[in-house]
Amino acid sequence: MPIVKSVSRAVNQLLQSSGCGCGISVVPIRCLGISPRQVASDASFHSVSFSESDHPRVLITGGLGQLGVGLAKLLRKRFGKNNVILSDIRKPADNVFYSGPFIYSDILDYKNLREIVVNNRITWLFHYSALLSAVGEANVPLARAVNITGLHNVLDIAAEHNLRLFVPSTIGAFGPTSPRDPTPDLCIQRPRTIYGVSKVHAELMGEYYHYRYGLDFRCLRYPGVISADSQPGGGTTDYAVQIFHDAIKTGKFQCNLKPDTRLPMMYIDDCLKATLEVMEAPAEALSMRTYNISAMSFTPEELAQEVQKHVPELKVTYSVDVVRQAIADSWPMNFDDSNARKDWGWKHDYDLPELVTTMFSFLGSDSRIAQAN
Repeated sequence: MPIVKSVSRAVNQLLQSSGCGCGISVVPIRCLGISPRQVASDASFHSVSFSESDHPRVLITGGLGQLGVGLAKLLRKRFGKNNVILSDIRKPADNVFYSGPFIYSDILDYKNLREIVVNNRITWLFHYSALLSAVGEANVPLARAVNITGLHNVLDIAAEHNLRLFVPSTIGAFGPTSPRDPTPDLCIQRPRTIYGVSKVHAELMGEYYHYRYGLDFRCLRYPGVISADSQPGGGTTDYAVQIFHDAIKTGKFQCNLKPDTRLPMMYIDDCLKATLEVMEAPAEALSMRTYNISAMSFTPEELAQEVQKHVPELKVTYSVDVVRQAIADSWPMNFDDSNARKDWGWKHDYDLPELVTTMFSFLGSDSRIAQAN
């Protein structure tokens, strides 16, 4: 088929240029007006299929965020250290750098990202690069570039190279007109943050690429995720991490949400477990491409009461951040994750008491906690 072969050669030639003469970097397949699947089936490179290797070759973008390092650790235990590449645009800490393969990867640089996938024979891609809710509202142009333009690059590369792609979504993908208690998988979604809008966009584009090009796209809507080994990163639910650090360091905590603000939450181990489970689930078991997952739902007041069982002298005050409160008031109070539990057997391990006990055990005890116990 000379026409197809000539198209393939044209793609390879275009990859050596900086774009299409319009002053910006443009994905070659878009310039040619052909589908990613068409290029993938005829291009000269070789993409490793799952039957040709014992384990997937994994790339994690935005890997230095809250979830990336923990996910890399989990996947390396399962698939081998050298089969999981962590990437970001920031310099990693020494313990992260020496724990396994790490490379620089800018998702806005299409050519660099494509080279990484080809050179490392990537078969699974976890796309964690994103600006979170409160940070995104402070810099909408940057959030639009990272969360939307970066996603487009990832989708095209994943479709072109027949990757299995995971993109996390969020409670922020819902808005004030969505049902809040509980929020089902399928309902009206009209978020009012650039973060939420970009995540709805990711859900729909991933589903479109699945049906249009056969992309193996998988997505989970995360609740607020709580972990002990990362600092709060600008999310609306980050108060639920900050309270533990403040309880240990100062014995005082000022919450930026109202005490009765109920939101769905999850301990990071449950979150990572769910992510691996949905990626390993047989395609025929998935009735949809985006699922809610949850473990518990609580308010700042309920969390503070549980924390005070370990640190009785903890003083909690409230100074409401208007922006964060408005965001939280538009989000679900409880997630309906019955489809995930039915389709691929999702089951959480941590409720609120277990979460609090585990957080303190990881963060370490000082005299206040020792005395309390």
